[in-house]
Amino acid sequence: MINEQLSAALRQIVGRANVLDRAEELLCYSYDATPLTALPDAVVLPSTAQEIAAILQLANKERIPVVPRGAGTCLSGGPVPTSGGIVLLTARLNRILEIDTANLTATVQPGVVTADFHSAVERLGLFYPPDPASLSVSTMGGNVAEGAGGPRCFKYGTTKDWVTGLEVVLPTGEIIRTGGKTVKNVSGYDLTHLFIGSEGTLGVITEIIVRLIPLPEAKQTLLAIFTALDDAAKTVSAIVAAKIVPTTLELMDKVTIERIESYKPTGLPLDADGLLLIEVDGSGNEVTRQAELIEEIVRHCGAREIKVAQTPEESERLWEARRSAFAATARSCPTVIIEDATVPRDKVPEMVRHIRALAAKHHLAVAILAHAGDGNLHPNIMTDQRNKEELERVERFTAEMFQAALELGGTLSGEHGIGLLKSPFLEWEFGPAGTAVMRRIKSVLDPNNILNPGKMFSEN
Repeated sequence: MINEQLSAALRQIVGRANVLDRAEELLCYSYDATPLTALPDAVVLPSTAQEIAAILQLANKERIPVVPRGAGTCLSGGPVPTSGGIVLLTARLNRILEIDTANLTATVQPGVVTADFHSAVERLGLFYPPDPASLSVSTMGGNVAEGAGGPRCFKYGTTKDWVTGLEVVLPTGEIIRTGGKTVKNVSGYDLTHLFIGSEGTLGVITEIIVRLIPLPEAKQTLLAIFTALDDAAKTVSAIVAAKIVPTTLELMDKVTIERIESYKPTGLPLDADGLLLIEVDGSGNEVTRQAELIEEIVRHCGAREIKVAQTPEESERLWEARRSAFAATARSCPTVIIEDATVPRDKVPEMVRHIRALAAKHHLAVAILAHAGDGNLHPNIMTDQRNKEELERVERFTAEMFQAALELGGTLSGEHGIGLLKSPFLEWEFGPAGTAVMRRIKSVLDPNNILNPGKMFSEN
């Protein structure tokens, strides 16, 4: 697909050292955090929006697919180059351009690692809440492209709630700016939010403006231990109904607890059927009051024990355990598929029961992890992609799980995006007319379908 003439043109744009085409180099960019793989024909590492514009103009002229890629932590197959072509890596656009303390905004390039950005703003007493579990690796551009979330989104919302402006290179090579630093902006169509969560299908994000808030004065972490997972799930609705909004409200089932303890022993109770990891933040008095109310509700809902972290180190150990859940599950089987069906908060207990019933029906090992406060469930399906018969059961499980989530008023994805894995189900949620509108938007911005083709929309 990419001949020597095209390779030479790419090298002229970004420099010889920033075009990778050796087999071992291409292999490194053939996958994301799903089991899906496909080799690109070349990998390019531009350092400016103008270089990206030149690459896209060339690709558009030659009808070469281009797949934007951050750190490759995507859980839906978005950056897997299934049509070959060029993987466009944003790693060299990795600068925090500005932290504006007067306007409480920051401007960053897409390759900035999320955790590094957190540290930079927190050193100034400021706070950027979105915290995907992959934050130590994932990049701000990838977060925006996928509409990433994380545990703190229960209180603070997902990435889309924090982005106020973008610079984007369109598939045809034009560079546009959307939004800005202002608190209010209703001029024209809201193009900023059109690109957030577009999964690299509409444009390449080259600059991001986000809003910031003051760093909360205090926080408190609690661990509630339940003999029955159903009681833990019901507690989520009880806390919300009491008009309390914790920063995080995370649910883990027995399988997840066992995997974490075998990987990184933290003292989680192996005889529990479910846990809630809860954190509140705010002023000192507010945190104390919320923690006391939550303890009262949790006990009333059947928790057999509540542990309150006494030090920041103790709190961090609990969060390290939570963040290790994927790695702990992944080491226990050849293949893990992480889904993220999301339902209204009051339907969490029902959805948890659905997932357990479907796992039993299809004879699959499934660990349940959830950002339960926002109804976002992550069934981690432990399988082996070499076992074709088992993979067919996994496919039936996921299809029936998505159907159940939609029937409960939910959505296919709370934070992982559609990518390849969920593309066959998109029309279930939006119907033929809704999906057709999205396809028309794509065709207007990308008439030759060069940018991340095959993602979001099923080819069949």
